[in-house]
Amino acid sequence: MQPELDLWERPPADHRDRVVARSEDRVAWIRARSRGVTATDAARLSSERALQSVLQDKLLGSGFGGNAFTDHGRAREPEIARWVRAHHRIEPSSTLFHAHGEPLHLATPDGVGVHDGVVVLSEIKTTGHAWRSIPRSYLRQVWWQQYVLGAERTLVVWEQHEDFVPVAPEPKAQWVDRDENEIHVLVGLADRLLRLMRGDPRGKH
Repeated sequence: MQPELDLWERPPADHRDRVVARSEDRVAWIRARSRGVTATDAARLSSERALQSVLQDKLLGSGFGGNAFTDHGRAREPEIARWVRAHHRIEPSSTLFHAHGEPLHLATPDGVGVHDGVVVLSEIKTTGHAWRSIPRSYLRQVWWQQYVLGAERTLVVWEQHEDFVPVAPEPKAQWVDRDENEIHVLVGLADRLLRLMRGDPRGKH
């Protein structure tokens, strides 16, 4: 008989068992996101001032309803997602997941795949600028998603446009590996944010 594993030695639950909502159910998706820390929130957690800004938006609402650039991104994402599926076998996703054991640590990656038993993700961006490297805020978003889903790496895919017309026939892509140190920092900041959202004084330094 196999001895029972200690809790911290047990493999994390399958990400498919940690579905919170799907973006097609807009009301449930938005409600769930408002109560937790999402990858979009994590992308902004770069400093103490940034944490306070995210806190204000979580409590009061950001008031941002989108613009021409976000509209373009939403229009192009399904087409880019088809390219990702064809070339990298990562399926498009609109599902909101929570982290293992953390129901308020949330992420909605653009794509989820399982390659040889390993979870991999994709994150799709459109940009009006040529990138010399992946912007740091997007890396934070990616690391948070990896943490939430238990993924080992993410394919960041970006399509540059000029006046909302793609400049190349195919997007560019780069793999980003999981970074435990960065994830540790983000989890600490996210937990502080959640305490502040609850009015817990332990969220303050």
